[in-house]
Order: sequence, then C-alpha cells, then structure tokens
Amino acid sequence: MPKAAAPEAFTDAASAVARLEALYAQATRFLFDRFTDTLAGARPEARMRAFYPEVRITTTSHAKADSRLSFGHVATPGTYTATITRPDLFRNYLIQQLELLIRNHGVPVVVGPSTTPIPVHFAVASNPAVSVPQEGVLDFPLRDVFDVPDLATTSDDIVNGTAKANPDGSGHLAPFTAQRVDYSLARLSHYTATGPEHFQNHVLFTNYQFYVDEFEAFARQALADPASGYTSFVAPGNHEITDADGEIPALPKMPQMPSYHLKRRGGQGITLVNIGVGPSNAKTATDHIAVLRPHAWLMVGHCAGLRNSQSLGDFVLAHAYLREDRVLDDDLPVWVPVPALAEIQIALQEAVAEVAEVEGFELKSIMRTGTVATVDNRNWELRDQTGPVHRLSLSRAIALDMESATIAANGFRFRVPYGTLLCVSDKPLHGELKLPGMATDFYRTQVSRHLLIGVRAMERLRDMPLERIHSRKLRSFEETAFL
Repeated sequence: MPKAAAPEAFTDAASAVARLEALYAQATRFLFDRFTDTLAGARPEARMRAFYPEVRITTTSHAKADSRLSFGHVATPGTYTATITRPDLFRNYLIQQLELLIRNHGVPVVVGPSTTPIPVHFAVASNPAVSVPQEGVLDFPLRDVFDVPDLATTSDDIVNGTAKANPDGSGHLAPFTAQRVDYSLARLSHYTATGPEHFQNHVLFTNYQFYVDEFEAFARQALADPASGYTSFVAPGNHEITDADGEIPALPKMPQMPSYHLKRRGGQGITLVNIGVGPSNAKTATDHIAVLRPHAWLMVGHCAGLRNSQSLGDFVLAHAYLREDRVLDDDLPVWVPVPALAEIQIALQEAVAEVAEVEGFELKSIMRTGTVATVDNRNWELRDQTGPVHRLSLSRAIALDMESATIAANGFRFRVPYGTLLCVSDKPLHGELKLPGMATDFYRTQVSRHLLIGVRAMERLRDMPLERIHSRKLRSFEETAFL
C-alpha cells in the first residue's frame, strides 16, 4: 500500500478538495505503477491495494440549518461520510457542497483515506494506453493481487433509501459511493463515446438523429457568436471544435447512445444524448448520467397523439406520467407519484411561447398539457386495443411514447430535476400513422423548432439559483447532505 496519510480537518472547502485530489492522485498513481510493472514482469509477491479518499463530518447540535435549502446540511446529529473518486472532475461540485456543510453546521470537514479499496480497473481507466486484461490472460488471477469492482459498494441503495449505516456506524453524506460513480463514468465513455468531463449541467434527451443534426447546426451558430457564451462543441470520439467551421470527423462506428456537448464555462452548457428508442435505453443513460449530478434533464422527442383534436407537430407538455415502461418497477414502484416540477414546466412553456411567437390563450392552439403514457411495446396498437385504450382513457393521457416516464421517474429517484416536451408525430388511434411521406414533412418543419425550444428552456433554467431549481419536493425524510 502507499504510505498511509493521516486525516486532516479543514474549514476551507477549496483546501479540503485539494487534499482529496492529492490523496486520490497518490492512490491511483500507486496502483497504476504497480499494475504496469505487473504487465511487464512476473506476479507480485504481495497484494497491491490503495484506498479511495473520504470526507467526513461530525455534528452534535440539533440546531436547524436553513430549511429553505434542500441540500447542504445533515438531518440529525452524528457522523457522516462519503468516499470520493475523481475529485478533479467533481471539484466545483465538491467545493460547493462542502462550503454549505461547513457554513450550515459550523464544524470542519475531515479528509483522509477511507477503508474502501480502489479497483485497479478504475485506477487505470483515465489512461487510454493501458487496459485491464480479461480474466485468464495473465498467468495468475488478477483478483489475487489487485482489488476488482465489488457490487457490494456499487449499488443504488443510498438513492433507493434502502442503505444501512456504514460499517463504522456513520451515515451517508453523498447519494453515491465512489465505486458506483466510477462504474458509471466507465459506462458513460462506453455508451456515449465521449468522456465524462465533457458533460454539461443541462442534459437534453432525444430519440431521433434529426435532433442531433439540428443541435450541431445550433452549436455552430453559437460558436460564431462571441456573445453566446458557448466555448466549444464536442462530438463522439471526443472531437472538439471551438469555431463554427471546425471539422468533425465521422467515427467508423457510432456508439449506442451518441452524446454531443455544447460547452460553456463552469459546465453550464448543454449536452444532447440520442438515447434511441425504448425505456431500457432511457434507464441506462439516466442511471449513469445521474452520478454527474446535472441540474436538469429534459426529454425532447416524438410521441403518438391520442386526441383527435391534436395535429401533427403539436407540442405536449407532460404534467403527469402513466408508467407502463416496467424497467424501474423494482427501484421505484408505480404507486410512487412522479410530480411535475413548476420551475421546469414554466421554463418549457415560456420557451414554447418565445420560439413559436404565441402567448396566452393562443398557446393552446399548438400545445397541450396533460398525462404522457410510456410503454415498453413499440407496436402496442397491433394488439387488442381494448385494455390499453381503456387505461389511456382512465389516465386522461394525451400522448404516448417509450422514454419520457422512464426519464422522469429516474430523475425523481436520483433527485435530478426533470421535464418532458414532446412533439406529435403520428396519431395511430385516428388513422394517422407515421408513414414515410408524412414523417419527412413533419421532420422538415418541426424538428428545428422543437430542438430550439429545448435549448431555450435550458438557458432559462441555467439562470435560476440552485436552491430554486433543486426543489425540496424531490427530497425524502432523511436525505444525504450532498445534492
């Protein structure tokens, strides 16, 4: 093991994070060096191990913190800890959270090594020149010498509300353990073909490539305007351009969920993820993006309109969800309400009014607010419609898709503000199927406007104070102090 470091107390958040960075760098450098030595030579004679750093706070007072905030304080006296990974990536977030803790409780935070080993896979993940071989490639079992990922510390027990106290009796300070974060950082690179450092605080999800094309066009326009505040655009393969005419080479093979990032200082830009079709993809993407603690994510995609009064191209602003996607039932039962968030709803409605240049009662001519149903069967209309249509009628659903309720439910579960603005692309119950000619005309006229509405909504949310966008309605009885 590397030389053990003594815990240190800090009343300055930036200094505490700098110490976390130093401890993490020491631990991962140790594992990287020993691992590369192992690949070049024989099996080590001893086990190699290094630990994640941790942050710890102890408070003995029952004094209440500012109750208007939904984060930045612990609920009851006691000791609370969090293992930390990639403090360089999360530096601004960690400083923000630790500053609130120190100020709200008037006690220092303590930084030191934890008792959770760093898996060698995660220690070398940031170096593309080194990869961990599959079991059986080396002439000895890798786990005999190095720690490997452990599902016991890689679960969602904390956010699901089922986690027990830590082995030392301390409570949980953050919504995710370090291993859970590392797992998702690795998955993000795999699924999106972009590094986690490029993800921005405001995330748009879509289910069609057409939105990607419009997003790139918008990004190039923004880069051509110095007043926009946007600094670069990143495409899959981590290809980054800083001017409007920059070239983006095509990848020989696109990832499952290609992601694009219009960057702004402090991570305040916008990320677009093409999750494709289906609730499984929607859950996978949000499971992993959640560890980056975005300030909002929105679904901007297509849906089936369920009302005869709707027209192709109309917008649907979801204020409730009928969940028949089934992928989250074990983590968030369907009887748990997923409420609409006022801040998100207002931002989306105002963005529609701005881009479409309508207001007041006229807004109802192009947008309806109501329940969106999400199903896991794309061809649901080919089966006996009696049951599904009756449920849709009882729920007062006005639109149906395959992703929105999943994204909203995972936002609720992970305490990430969420919202949905869909565009009607077909009306299967009324004989207007998504046929090639109709689809082409729809895409040509509506996608650009829909994407711009999503961008404008995010820009409104970006200007909100954190305590306003991160609503208390997303927090439970006993929450982690970290956002």
